[in-house]
Amino acid sequence: MDIADHEDATSALNSFKATTIQSGHTVLLRLPSGETKGFKVEKDATISIGRVGSFRANELIGHPYGLTYEIRGKELTVQPPHTLQEVEETDATNELINDGEFVQPLTLGEIEGLKKSGVHASDIIKAQIEQHANYSLKTEYSKEKYKQRKEAKYSKTFSTVEPTIYNVCDHWFKKDQNRIRDIRPDTLSQILNLANVRPGGRYIVVDEASGLLVSAILERLGGEGRLISICDVDSPPAYPVMTLMNFRKDVVTNIHSSLNWATAQEDYTPAVAQESSPEVGKSERHRIRLDKRKNAADTLLNAREELFAGEFDALLIASDYDPLEILQNLILYVAGSGSIVVQSPFSQPLTELQSKLRLDPGYLAPSITESWLRRYQVLPGRTHPTMSTSGSGGFLLHAIKVYDDPNASKVSSHRQSKRQKKEADEGNLTVPQTLESYQTTELEEKNAAVADQASLTNEMEPTG
Repeated sequence: MDIADHEDATSALNSFKATTIQSGHTVLLRLPSGETKGFKVEKDATISIGRVGSFRANELIGHPYGLTYEIRGKELTVQPPHTLQEVEETDATNELINDGEFVQPLTLGEIEGLKKSGVHASDIIKAQIEQHANYSLKTEYSKEKYKQRKEAKYSKTFSTVEPTIYNVCDHWFKKDQNRIRDIRPDTLSQILNLANVRPGGRYIVVDEASGLLVSAILERLGGEGRLISICDVDSPPAYPVMTLMNFRKDVVTNIHSSLNWATAQEDYTPAVAQESSPEVGKSERHRIRLDKRKNAADTLLNAREELFAGEFDALLIASDYDPLEILQNLILYVAGSGSIVVQSPFSQPLTELQSKLRLDPGYLAPSITESWLRRYQVLPGRTHPTMSTSGSGGFLLHAIKVYDDPNASKVSSHRQSKRQKKEADEGNLTVPQTLESYQTTELEEKNAAVADQASLTNEMEPTG
């Protein structure tokens, strides 16, 4: 790719998604406990984050993502990045520590009094450490964990999370994984990879994962390409995942269209919208309503025509409906060598689908995979797998569409036996052998072999 092309692609991606927080965005905030929550940023509004505090939304507007803030009163102050520090090895152990009732003499009432008096969280943590009876007996690792627990409890800081599909998928998986059909970020990356989603591609998607697949494809397209989603509601669905991506609505409208199962049928006859006319007695509001209906009808007709024209690059399915019926309805619109990716939280539906696709010559190499993920804690001197992990991120079935053309020649017709190749090299075979002649020669050789075997059998049988 040339430098100019790279700059054009980067500028197109930046125009598709804002790089700074704007009014109307839904922003993910990472709290001191590690939990992420989404908040609507509106101009002149107040955002409340529970016990962490509240602040004016104008403090975030215009700022880039990824910064850490501390709430002081109703204002925000940007915090410097937190650096990791090496923890020195010591001979201390935790075997003599007794975390009893009187280990921490600082009572809950005294701590609440310090918080109400405006004492900074770091000073509260410092006071707890100074009065902790067994703090000096802890190992350096235990001391770090103790500080982190107290910071998560008393700190008034938060960080803004960039709305990438990885961060949004990870947020929804931790919040309610059933709503996104147990799709982990690693499973989502496998879906995009198997479907070969790329800028400029054309794709069909059946998304019942709260818009996770639609959002991932739109982000990968970067404003260039075409996406048609099939749903079971009359109006375009309000995908909750897409609200966290903060896409530009005008760009999304140009590349994404939605159809329901009725309008996706070729024998369906859509209603023709009435055109607005400057008649006397009609209000401006009524004419605007008619114009909206006309635009919606035109968009529907264009989406139907584009779907029925076919030649889409891939079909992606994440639905509770029978995947075989979905394939039978939409496979006609997928181009040759196009990918089919079906996701399910369970293996049984995909196993049944795979057994049926193997009998159909129109599908190549249907295979089922399950991604496995193990998270690691990566810290200086403390890198190890986490103690708990998710059970499964769902199962994927992948296949490639091929055209079942009976007139196409077999691969074997393009191969010659060693004898025929040798004769061709010696110049004995001057006329190219066609498929019909090759099949005739092969049949004659088989018949001759059968006759030789029969004569040999007759000679071995005793006479009289």
